[in-house]
This record gives sequence, C-alpha cells and structure tokens, in this order.
Amino acid sequence: MTPPSLPRQAPPPDEGSTPATPLPVEDRRHVVRRRWITAIIILLLVGVPAGYLAVSAQQSRESGRDKAAKVGATKVRPGWPSKVQRSIYEVPIPPKAWRVGFLETNNWRTSRLYVQFAVTPADLDAFLADIGTSRSELTREVSVGAHDAAIAGWSWGPHNTWYGTTLEQQNPRPTRDVTVDLTDPAKPRVYVVSTATP
Repeated sequence: MTPPSLPRQAPPPDEGSTPATPLPVEDRRHVVRRRWITAIIILLLVGVPAGYLAVSAQQSRESGRDKAAKVGATKVRPGWPSKVQRSIYEVPIPPKAWRVGFLETNNWRTSRLYVQFAVTPADLDAFLADIGTSRSELTREVSVGAHDAAIAGWSWGPHNTWYGTTLEQQNPRPTRDVTVDLTDPAKPRVYVVSTATP
C-alpha cells in the first residue's frame, strides 16, 4: 500500500520567484486630489443624514406646537368644523352662514363642540327645523351655562335679546344647548354647545 501523497507547499516568496515590482510613487497632486475626494465623501456621508435629521426635528417641533395650540385652545376660533364634527355633534350649520367659529374639547367622560355663526332669518328658521325645534319653542333666556360660556369665550350682554333652548337626546346622541341673539332680527347670531357622552 502506497502512502497518500501530500500537496506540495508553495516556496517562500524569496525563493524561486521574481521580486515584486515596487508601486509607483504617487505625486503630490494626486495625493491632494485623493484627500479632497475622501474628505468630500466623508462630509456627504455625515452631513446629509445630519441635515436630514435637523430638518426632520424642526418639522416635528412645529407640528407639535400646532397640535398643542389646537388641543390647548380655550376660546372659539374662526373657521368651520369639519363635516365629520358637524355630523357627530349634530350641528348642521347653514351653508351661507358667516362669522363661523368653533372649538372642540374632549376628555374621558365627555366631548363638546362649541359653535357660533351668523345667519339670515330664513336660515335661522331652517337651522332650528334641522335640529328639531323652532322659534316658537325658544324661551327668553340664555341656555348655555356659565362654565361653557367661559370656555368658549362668550359673554352675554345684558342689553341683548337672548333666546334659548336645550335639546336633550339619549346617549350616544348629543345634547345641544342653543342660544340665539335676536338683538338685530335681520342678522341673528347663533351659539351652540353640543355635548356627546361616549
């Protein structure tokens, strides 16, 4: 039986091989250029993500401020509530209403939508009919409570002609306190607090 053959080892580099050719020496211009390219690549690899993070952080801060301003609002602000809000709180603002403002507040027990707007007499009648009442059912009083008025930033002038009503409904449908300023009968102003209990 013949012994197994072993693989041959390569000779050491200095034995039986031609000496390696030395690398050409890089001139100064190429060294400077290579260093500049390396510096630019490093700057891009570090600078671009850092810039992106800075812009993203700024946008996040601004978004947080906007959200905090909306959540922390304590007065009715100009603008229309969304269609979803109007539907949930059952406040059908007439399309031609003006001086529209709203505020929504939420906590774990109740959610409220505060709405104010001015309308024509015909639109007032249509609004009252939409919510299930009429002028004849309004009484000579302010139906919005003092606490809600303070949150909305409303004050009830003693020389104004105020009429109001409260429309109660079973949960989860909202209860609505409606107050109408008929001081100028040609331009009624409506104030509504709709309270929903989940």
